[in-house]
Amino acid sequence: MNCDADSLSQVSPPGRALDVSRKREVTRSGGDGHDISKGKICSLKARALLIDMEEGVVNEILQGPLRDVFDSKQLITDVSGSGNNWAVGHKLYGCQYRENIVEKLRKTAEHCDCLQCFFVIHSMGGGTGSGLGTFVLNLLEDEFPEVYRFVTSVYPSSEDDVIISPYNSVLAMKELNEHADCVLPIENESLFDIVNKIHQMVNSGKLGSIVKQNSLVTSSAGSTKAVQEKSFDAMNNIIANLLLNLTSSARFEGSLNMDLNEISMNLVPFPRLHYLVSSLTPLYTLADVNVPSRRLDQMFSDAFSRDHQLIQADPKHSLYLACALLVRGNVQVSDLRRNIERLKPSMHFVSWNQEGWKTGLCSVPPVGHSHSLLALANNTCVKPTFMELKDRFMRLYKKKAHLHHYLHIDGMEQSCFSEAISSLSDLIEEYNELDATKGGPRIDPSRLKIAV
Repeated sequence: MNCDADSLSQVSPPGRALDVSRKREVTRSGGDGHDISKGKICSLKARALLIDMEEGVVNEILQGPLRDVFDSKQLITDVSGSGNNWAVGHKLYGCQYRENIVEKLRKTAEHCDCLQCFFVIHSMGGGTGSGLGTFVLNLLEDEFPEVYRFVTSVYPSSEDDVIISPYNSVLAMKELNEHADCVLPIENESLFDIVNKIHQMVNSGKLGSIVKQNSLVTSSAGSTKAVQEKSFDAMNNIIANLLLNLTSSARFEGSLNMDLNEISMNLVPFPRLHYLVSSLTPLYTLADVNVPSRRLDQMFSDAFSRDHQLIQADPKHSLYLACALLVRGNVQVSDLRRNIERLKPSMHFVSWNQEGWKTGLCSVPPVGHSHSLLALANNTCVKPTFMELKDRFMRLYKKKAHLHHYLHIDGMEQSCFSEAISSLSDLIEEYNELDATKGGPRIDPSRLKIAV
């Protein structure tokens, strides 16, 4: 079940929600692969609650090619937006819409035959995504405590045009630390880099003969606004591909299907260290580019390349706690084992989980490809991202800059900021304790917070 709370920061223009309208594969839950965008299927309904405090986003969806996929009764909107203010989204709109959100969540969950988990898709830099998005996360824990909560969080870049985005992000991080079971952090800068590399390949002619006209990865024609929106669509499609691969075992048959709950059970040994680095191959939007099939072994190598990560990090020189490989297509278990053995020598695992691999095989490949691979790694390499975020927060907080925008909201106190930065500092310290064991003695797990 997806719950889209707000635009994806700079991944989309202000107010644009995650756009999967061009993902033909989204129609394939029945295995037929028809194209909703051409109106061939109207009966499929998404198990989703769409929330945005700026109604223009939802109105755009209702007028777009996927208007028949979303139930108009499962939309929650306002008019003014949250003004890029976490407190407005979390404290103000959270209290105002709490009962409405709970009612629609329950109604949507009741339509599920086997509710495995919730997906919360939100941005960290804005007001609704960070504030109301994490408020929804809290509601899910209160109303459905036994159902896992997976969160896809888009982190703003260091050059974000929202000056108070470090405040919003750190305040949201405290909620993610406490209420999420698994978080897939995604950085805008990584998405920008990926799309730019694809554009460069197109412009160099390497992909020119196999990229469809008017593709999301080409933006050479039209106005500046159209070019910008097409780039945003391409970035959103990368995130859509991530979610499609993540949920493939729940939608298709496979020789080694992986239950979504197994990801959290096998990749999160300590409850707060639930941030997973995701890497995907191929990265191209599935409906737009037909690329020659990569050799199978090369596909596994690509998945552990920094060019294919959705967060800027260096896992090979950091410590792995666990790793999951979700493969789609005609791939055998022996292929998986061979490549794991090939890659293991270059990867540093914690001493108490040297065999910390979880694998899944789905027999149905993505549209336009013979196979694909999603790698999820619980790795200490996420620490620099959190350290940079802390530094950006402190540069503002030391001067008490812009605090008045938050403190005038009922229920918001300055202690909220000190508690949030303390939570982030504790998280960084837990990663430091793990890093300190790299190549050294075994870690004493009692020093880390272990769930009772």
